[in-house]
Amino acid sequence: MHHIRFTDHQDVPQAEAGVVDAGLDAANQQARALQDVRGLSVFARTAADEVIGGAVGRTWGDCCELQELWVAPALRNQGLASTLLGRFEDLAAQRGCRLLYLYTFSFQAPDFYRKRGYQLAFCLRGFSQGVEKYLMQKSLAAG
Repeated sequence: MHHIRFTDHQDVPQAEAGVVDAGLDAANQQARALQDVRGLSVFARTAADEVIGGAVGRTWGDCCELQELWVAPALRNQGLASTLLGRFEDLAAQRGCRLLYLYTFSFQAPDFYRKRGYQLAFCLRGFSQGVEKYLMQKSLAAG
């Protein structure tokens, strides 16, 4: 190891992060179980095809992960997020998923998800200003 040098950074250099990401992805692809991972998404668009909201995630076997749910600020509190989430859940169930899970911070949308049947599976504390990160899950009826 005497020919190896280490560099420290106060940010994340994109080129180096890309090498790490690609290397991890290549290693993960060798794991047979990960070959079943597939993307899943639903988008809300204007008549001009502008994206005004979306639900983005992935499925893996019987599980589905919602990675992002977003609605343009001017269109919030009008049911758009609920519609996006419902369509996303339906697509996951059609793929045979029985469990949908997601992460959300205490300042984001835990109440939104609770009202839609999600239950707290884990709470991670230790962030500044009392912020918590929640792992939430919901059982789906596979379609």
